[in-house]
Parts: sequence; C-alpha cells; structure tokens
Amino acid sequence: MACANTSWSEEQPCVERAEVPCDVCTGTQQKAVKSCLMCSASFCQTHLEPHQRVAGLKKHRLVEPMDRLEDRMCKKHERLLELFCQTEQVCVCQFCTEADHKSHPVVPLKEEYEVKTAQLGKIEAEVAQMIQERKQKIKEIKDTVKLSNKDADREIAHGGQVFTPLIGCVEKDRDEFNQTVKEKLKSTVKRAEDLIKELEQEIEDLTNRSSEVRRLSHTEDHLHFLQTFRSLKDPPPTRDWTTVEVRPPSYEGTLRRSLDQLEETLNMEMKKLPNDAELKRVQKYEVDVTLDPDTAYPSIILYVDGKQSFSSGRFYFEVQVKDKTAWGLGVARESIDRKVGTRWTPETGYWALWYDKDGLIFSDNPSVRLPLRAELQKVGVFVDYDEGQVSFYDVEARVHIYSATGCTFTEPLYPFLNPCYYKRNSAPLIISPVNQTD
Repeated sequence: MACANTSWSEEQPCVERAEVPCDVCTGTQQKAVKSCLMCSASFCQTHLEPHQRVAGLKKHRLVEPMDRLEDRMCKKHERLLELFCQTEQVCVCQFCTEADHKSHPVVPLKEEYEVKTAQLGKIEAEVAQMIQERKQKIKEIKDTVKLSNKDADREIAHGGQVFTPLIGCVEKDRDEFNQTVKEKLKSTVKRAEDLIKELEQEIEDLTNRSSEVRRLSHTEDHLHFLQTFRSLKDPPPTRDWTTVEVRPPSYEGTLRRSLDQLEETLNMEMKKLPNDAELKRVQKYEVDVTLDPDTAYPSIILYVDGKQSFSSGRFYFEVQVKDKTAWGLGVARESIDRKVGTRWTPETGYWALWYDKDGLIFSDNPSVRLPLRAELQKVGVFVDYDEGQVSFYDVEARVHIYSATGCTFTEPLYPFLNPCYYKRNSAPLIISPVNQTD
C-alpha cells in the first residue's frame, strides 16, 4: 500500500499485512505502535502523543499493538485477557482469578500457548492419519464397486448362457401347448362346419320337396297327381338330428401334461449345464473354521482349536460326512439354547441340513424334504450374512442341494455340526480344507 504525501510520512510507515492499524487515522491508516487497554484502541506514533503529554492519559496502560482489541478484553471486567483457566479451559483477566475462578489453577497465556502448540503436532498427525484412513476406505469402497461391476457382468453373462437354452425349452413347450389347443379347436370347428353343411343340404332338399307338394296340390290332372304323389309320399332320406351335438373341446389336463413335459425337459437341460460354476464361486469365500473345543462333540475332528464367529460378509466351509448314517450341519446363532430337546429350526436359531434313514431334509417349519443324493460324501456350507442366505452343496457331485433365503441374522453365526453319535454311526464329521480341483 502506498503512503499518502504528508509531512511525517517518512516517520509513519503505512500499515503492512499482519500489522495492527491505527484506530484514529482517517484515509490512509498508519501502523499502530501501541494499544491502550483503557481506551480499547490502537494508536500510531502521531496519535499516541496525547497519552505521552496529557496527565490523565499518562496513567493509561499501554501495551504492544494488538489487533481486535475489543475481543481481547474481558466482557465482565473490561480488562485484558492475560491468563488461562486450566479448569474451565477459558481465557480470563486478573480480576476473574479473584472472583469466579478464584480456586482454579491459572497460567499466563504464553505458557498455555506453548503447551497447546506442542500438542498441535500430535493432533495434526492424528488428523493426517484419519484423513489417510478415510482415503483408504474410499479406495476400498471404489475397488469393491469396481469388483462388483465385474462380478455382475460375469454373472449376467453366465446367467445368459444358462437361461438361453432353458428359455428355448419353455418357448418350445409353450408353442407345442398352443398348437395342441389350436388343433383341438380346429377339429371341433371342422366337425361343426361339416354338420352345418349337411343340415343346409337337407334343408335345401326339404325346401324343394315342399315346393313340389305345393305345386301338386294345385293340379286337377288326376293321372299326373296320382303318378306324382307316389314319389312324394315317402320323405327323403334324412338324418335323425335329435342325438347329434357339437361339444366344446376339452382342455382338461392339457396344460398339466405340458408343464410335466416341460419339467422333464428342464431337468434334462439342467443336467447338461456345468454343475461346478456356482460351487467354484462360493468356494472363494473359504474360511479356516475353528470350533470351540469346550462345546465340540468328541466325534468332531478339529484341525485347530479355538473359537470363531461371523457377523458380516460371506463365508464357506466343507464337512466330510462319508460313512455316516446320520448327521446334521449348518450354522447357528450365538444365543442358541443348547438344552436337549430343542428343535433345530431357523426360529430357534439353527439353519441346518439333516440326514438319516428317512432321507435328507432342511429343518424348518415345516421341514423341506430334499431329493436324496447317492453317495453324499462331503457337504459345502455357504453363508451370505448380509443377504440372509444359507446354501448347501454336494461337493463331490459339485451341485447345489438347497438354499434358505430371506433369513434374518441379528447376531454372530457359528458353524454347527451334529454327528448324531451312536454305535452304528461312530464315524466322525471332519471339517476339511477346500480343494477346488476336485
């Protein structure tokens, strides 16, 4: 900023940035050299002169120039805020320490400033760490979205490969169903048209006969009358129409037979599909299951001891059931009732597949009976906690057995295994590592 041309401009420099301006100067403000606590104002060398000359002003307390002096004054005592109350963490004046803050420890502002300044480094480092953590989280979220997009594209492509032949089967069976219905309708319409044609012919014949009878009734030629009457006496050959009817075609069972055929066709097509695609996807979420030895049954073989639960995300593990005549496995919530007699259903906190001499079921209310797979040796259990899904797989055959969807998980889940131990079923359940090359 350029200074105005005054007689004392060389002695009174203009206000530079970060300097306190004179509160009295008009026009171009000069740099203050002192601030008066009594006047609550700052003065340049020229306007400070009265404080150095007038007796009353000489008693005022002058300090080094302070910006926003009014903010530095105690609103209650109109004194400079020179001290810091460590109890209430506020700036106070000398009078405050003799009143409201009398019993509080206070220190000069400079001393507290140095303490707080020393803490700034730590605060700055903590903030920088928090910023970095959030940037990392943003990257993780973006990476997840990117991966999710790739997974979605791959899944849609795979779904297209699966659904296209199935849709073809449905469309083929739909067309065959429609053709069957149309053929039945066509047959009925053809019969109706043939009957109508025959009836119209008989009507024409009878109409002609009626005309002949009417003409004969007006003739007076006895010979012609008698000769012609002989041919008119007997009615023309006609059908007895009293029992003839056209019934609407019956479609009873047509749709059911078509759906049964479609089901059979779809089952055959499903067998042609690659069975291991879905299993390979869920096997990526394999976890090292560690059971609690304090609650594990003696016939469960543990590769490691410990405790483990899952309260988010996805996880997968496999259990060998070979040589067992009965077993149960799945997941259970943390607060399950371990008392004997508990019914193992989702309502009581269990999502489990069971096998015994009666077959394979998913225990629910009511239970879901499943097709018994021959030589079921190893079962894979997959859980998507956030989506509320529990799925079971025949690992050896690499096919899906059953999925419970729409499940509500509100607490940690633990792997659940029941060896159903008795003399003829002493083989153990074995938690085994996943081998995706099987």
